[in-house]
Amino acid sequence: MAIIRQTNKKTGITYVIDSESYWDKEKQQPRSRRKIIGKIDPVTGEVVPTNRHQKRKTVSAGGSPASSTVKSAGDETRADQARILELEEQVSKLQKQKDELLKELDLLTARYRD
Repeated sequence: MAIIRQTNKKTGITYVIDSESYWDKEKQQPRSRRKIIGKIDPVTGEVVPTNRHQKRKTVSAGGSPASSTVKSAGDETRADQARILELEEQVSKLQKQKDELLKELDLLTARYRD
């Protein structure tokens, strides 16, 4: 058994596949059995399991699985928005620093030209 990585050219998703080679007696040829283990998360590089036949988790106390999904999606959205604001602030600070450095560079080049 071997674990291989295969990239889907259309989507760009890299899948991790468990491949097992065996001999087909009827056709007298080697064959392989493949089973998808998961896909690689492009951000973290970790393998995210994929299971098409996974049963839905039941939620006790009358809650529905959809409501818990909505709550977690809302939390993720708020966290993403906070991260975006933080990154926008960093970008503006870096742009100010860049402008200051360019002004200093212009002054230095003007001194050396004279």
